Amino acid sequence: MRFISAGIAGAYIIEPEEIEDERGFFARTYCSEEFAAHGLALRIEQCSISFNLRRGTLRGMHYQIEPHAEAKAVRCTRGAVYDVLLDMRFGSATFGRWRAFELTAENRRMVYVPQLVAHGFQALADQTEVFYQMSAAYEPSCARGARSDDPAFRIRWPIEEPILSERDARHALWA
Repeated sequence: MRFISAGIAGAYIIEPEEIEDERGFFARTYCSEEFAAHGLALRIEQCSISFNLRRGTLRGMHYQIEPHAEAKAVRCTRGAVYDVLLDMRFGSATFGRWRAFELTAENRRMVYVPQLVAHGFQALADQTEVFYQMSAAYEPSCARGARSDDPAFRIRWPIEEPILSERDARHALWA
């Protein structure tokens, strides 16, 4: 696996290293030793799938606080997403900054999202599916979110007029 800095402290884009032959290829997508060698502690406690029927669906920006803060590894397994990380960690060198990446079924990239970094994505194609591996189980009392259109962060989304859940639309503005 290749670990590439994502521009947010402790976040990475992870690309599989494919071993090809006439049948196709084989590639690892997770190895605890390789993650640990990069300072990433992702003990997987929960896995989830997000299926997004329509292009423009926007999910985020989500994170969990202590004592159930979670790190995530996120991969698009069908379709394509514009994937966004937003650093919500007070005191972090990249606090308040965001970075975006295109994750597709074809590029097989994964993004590692550290604890207390908000994560969201916008589906770039109909019937897009995203697979999550998380270090903590979902705990509603610790769930937090930031508005995807918050002027404090000025995240630029590729598709105007996103399809949002009521919950995501109701997150308070940072200011």
